[in-house]
Amino acid sequence: MANVNPAKVRKDLSHLGSYGVRGVGYDLEHLTFQIRAELGLNREWTVVIVGMGNLGSALANYGGFPERGFRIVGLYDVDHNKIGRTVDSIEIKELAHLAGDAVHHQVAIGLITTPAHAAQDALDALAEAGVQSVLNFAPTLLSAPPDVAVRNVDLSTELQILTFYLSRRSAALQD
Repeated sequence: MANVNPAKVRKDLSHLGSYGVRGVGYDLEHLTFQIRAELGLNREWTVVIVGMGNLGSALANYGGFPERGFRIVGLYDVDHNKIGRTVDSIEIKELAHLAGDAVHHQVAIGLITTPAHAAQDALDALAEAGVQSVLNFAPTLLSAPPDVAVRNVDLSTELQILTFYLSRRSAALQD
């Protein structure tokens, strides 16, 4: 499916260790375990969401996180109209509570779903709370301390990529 030949797959898998048997192949269960361990998916990761608008609420309600090892332990916002409400049985708290909760729950990952103008404050609060991995959905670039990894998700850019593929496919059909 990926248009990669078997030799390349074997070479890539060899970086995980020697799990294959020449002429036989791989014990799939053991190989899956090793890949999950290498990717850090062999444990549960605690997650918080900062910004409880539509996107934050949708992510908090998403049922696919637990089966993939991600447990949402905190929801935060600065809007007093949202604080105290619950989403998927988790109470939305004031952002000021993040630091204590992050230590208590050993939070590993933070999701930023705030408007662009509030995203840097959200990142600063996450960094100060000791959260070292952040997924930023806000449409802005953030300045993070060196010990904090930030991945940006720009939904508009992703849609533009899809239109590129649609345009190419459409042009190929016309030729």
